[in-house]
Amino acid sequence: MSNIGKSDRTLTLIPVVMFGFSFMGLTTAFTMYGIAANTSHGMVPGAMIVATVVMMFTAYSYGKMATAFPTSGSAYVYTQKSINPSVGFLVGWVILMDYLFMPMVNYLAFGIFFSAAFPIIPSYVWIAGMLMLVTFINIKGLKFASSINAVITIFAFLFILIFIGFSIKEILMGESTATLFSLEPFFNSKEPYSYTIAGAALLCFCFLGFESVTALSEETVNPKKTIPRAVILITLGGGLIFTCVSYFSHLIWPAYQTFNSPDAAAYEIINFVGGKVMYSIYLALYALAVLGSAMSSQASASRVLYTMGRDGQFPKKFFGTLHPKYRTPVNNILFISVFSLLALFLSLELVASFINFGAFLAYTCVNIAVIAHYYIRKKERSLKGTILYLIIPILGASFNILLLVNLDVHSKILGVSWLIIGCIYLLALTKGLKEQPPVLQIEENYEVGLK
Repeated sequence: MSNIGKSDRTLTLIPVVMFGFSFMGLTTAFTMYGIAANTSHGMVPGAMIVATVVMMFTAYSYGKMATAFPTSGSAYVYTQKSINPSVGFLVGWVILMDYLFMPMVNYLAFGIFFSAAFPIIPSYVWIAGMLMLVTFINIKGLKFASSINAVITIFAFLFILIFIGFSIKEILMGESTATLFSLEPFFNSKEPYSYTIAGAALLCFCFLGFESVTALSEETVNPKKTIPRAVILITLGGGLIFTCVSYFSHLIWPAYQTFNSPDAAAYEIINFVGGKVMYSIYLALYALAVLGSAMSSQASASRVLYTMGRDGQFPKKFFGTLHPKYRTPVNNILFISVFSLLALFLSLELVASFINFGAFLAYTCVNIAVIAHYYIRKKERSLKGTILYLIIPILGASFNILLLVNLDVHSKILGVSWLIIGCIYLLALTKGLKEQPPVLQIEENYEVGLK
């Protein structure tokens, strides 16, 4: 391991966007459809549009903060520099919960998927194999990982196009009772709109990970422009893709009450549209999507740990160093891999419950950070500034708080417990808050803008 150093800047806009899509997983729209259809009473496309609008508020705030502080660390850095170092540490601690457990979710899903397909091989073999593959790819560097992510994302996008094409064919041939153009998936006067809002709250989980690319700022060319554009493109693009998938799924199968199981709705819809061959392709693609999401989440987590280690929040000699050849935080990648071995002992439901709390709390704080940095500190208080740096972030924070308080009780208990542990560590780090926690030192070239 080398001494502390700088990461190589190799990522441009397209690879960064591909990274974000891979983290989110474009096939999420299929896996979530049945549950969302029940929650929204069939109005999944309408609920998806509402979810996209809600997430765009937070995407906007992430873009603004990435422009102000184009360095690794994401929500941790933004709140530390804009609100307070102690608040920044706690936000970094909470978002670590999200990042550390996200790879584990992917490993667990992969183990469940393949042990079901090949029962003779235990799930822990699949989990260990995927973990080693992801670790190897991320150690090699983001340029290598981004190439793989790009291939996975392209395949997912092509599958979605094929699904839409087959759906149009079925509709035009009269196999479905729907017409090609319909407003019913977006709004049904016979159903209360509260069902659409409930569906939107659920579907916001499809967007978790859109902000992950902000952790790659130090490995991105011209991050002040590239990262904000990428965040908006990922959120808008994901929303458009998810809405299209849900729209044609509704047209093909409007009677959502007739699914044998909401969890298996994707199987029934895809099998109806393209038969078992198409569903086999979907299963293979799902395995690739798990690989891409695990790579992306592990890479993001390792960079947040690197930033916090470089700042002295964690032991610098271990967490704040880069590999001399690959210029990647290898110690952090290996640490996350060892931590992810907990997937051999924990359930998917328990791990997933950790993630939601950290995500929405971090999103709320980033919206508040925009107000603190631009409206309060920089005094952007014209009519335009008030709209951009006060009203929009307030709406974004309000939406996320609403989602946070409506999480299930297990998510809130586990999330608060993790937060309490972070508070205890912060008290030890600052000797009972008598000292300020270490803060990120933004280098001069970040302040003037990178070329």
